[in-house]
Amino acid sequence: MTSARVVGASYMLHQQFRYEYPGPIERLRHRLVVAPPEAYGDQLRVDHELRVSPGLNVAWERDSFGNLVAMISARQVEAEIQLDYTATIRRGDGPRLGPAWYDEARYWLPSALTRPSLAMRDAAERLMAQDDGCGKLAERINDFVAQHMRYVPDATTVETTAAKAFAQRTGVCQDFAHVMIALCRLCDIPARYVSGHLLGEGGTHAWLEVIEPAPGSGIAAVAPYDPTHARRANLDYVFVAAGRDYADVAPTSGNFVAPYRGRFTTTRRVDVLDREYAA
Repeated sequence: MTSARVVGASYMLHQQFRYEYPGPIERLRHRLVVAPPEAYGDQLRVDHELRVSPGLNVAWERDSFGNLVAMISARQVEAEIQLDYTATIRRGDGPRLGPAWYDEARYWLPSALTRPSLAMRDAAERLMAQDDGCGKLAERINDFVAQHMRYVPDATTVETTAAKAFAQRTGVCQDFAHVMIALCRLCDIPARYVSGHLLGEGGTHAWLEVIEPAPGSGIAAVAPYDPTHARRANLDYVFVAAGRDYADVAPTSGNFVAPYRGRFTTTRRVDVLDREYAA
């Protein structure tokens, strides 16, 4: 007997970021990219809240990609900062995403972390040579990356380029996404990096979106691919932000002035509130 198909789901997302310092720090400016958009395709943010301790200045703004960003600032912080973000997310029965960013040049061109190597150009040429024009090229690239790469924690850093990850054939989800994005762009498929969450994963997850053409009818719609798991993204994925690569949508970043470094810890939990199944 086959299991019923899930057609809708609600999640509770909770993330905590904690920074501890040996002494006071000054001129803090912190960037937090953790809030999903109010609505994105079939995803709806029902409510959300960011709690900051101690009470620092928080300003919400949009970046150049349209992502929601919390900018946190303070003249001085004595010893620690704790950021708690919660959101209730609903997915299912929403509109299919259209290709609103198809003409955005930044998603067609290489970025700092997705600049391809000669080996990647050769791989892209082979993939295009196998293309039969039926709109399956992105799917073939996804399968190729999943087979070429091996998931190895700590084999890379957030500064590892797609070219390096491709050469060593190891990495984590952001590396899989960077490699596929680079190959897609080489194959004239606009692609962008997505930061978000996958149910059952221990931390934030990365995948990508491409614009897939429909045979004989031009542009179709946005298609999300997860080469780390060799599949398309489904209802278990929560979209947070998108950009050219990881650097555009790093969940947490910033700077401060002090003669020492701080200690950073983070936790994340996604709870399923309910699921709906097809009749």
